[in-house]
Amino acid sequence: MQLAILDRDGVINESSDDCIRSPNEWRPIRGSLEAIARLNRAGWRVVVAMNQPELASGQCDLDTLARINETMQRSVKASGGVIDAVFFCPHVARDNCNCRKPAPGLLLDIASRLHIKLGSVPVIGDSINDIQAAQAAGALPMLVKTGKGFGTVSLPELDPAVPVFDDLYCAVESLLGSTAT
Repeated sequence: MQLAILDRDGVINESSDDCIRSPNEWRPIRGSLEAIARLNRAGWRVVVAMNQPELASGQCDLDTLARINETMQRSVKASGGVIDAVFFCPHVARDNCNCRKPAPGLLLDIASRLHIKLGSVPVIGDSINDIQAAQAAGALPMLVKTGKGFGTVSLPELDPAVPVFDDLYCAVESLLGSTAT
């Protein structure tokens, strides 16, 4: 099984300085839904791994998060794709949990639940936390310049070996090669 792990905000959908607080605020990034569908058609499974500190801070509740994710799932399905699962960390940074990216716990949990090794699994994100979590988990980090990614590219702590792409669609093109559908 080939698997890709994607961050949500800033990779699949437009991000917000605050947070996405309702399904009505969820807006896909151009080409992201089609990119997920391309991965699926090529035999890849797609899961989402995201930090959701808004749950701990009270800016969002589990019901609202579920409705936002359902909106994402419906939008992906309408484009011919499927997201197999959504994993999230509900903590804020001061909680010092192992599941909040840049810690690897969320990715390791995905690997455990899906019975896979992360060595060949791309983790596509827009923040340094996504990249560092992928590296700590032994996965393949990929950075997109959407969301926070444009600023992340210039961070001194970004490993120069991490591949950088304009957006999710371009990252998927690289994963699949030019002959993929």
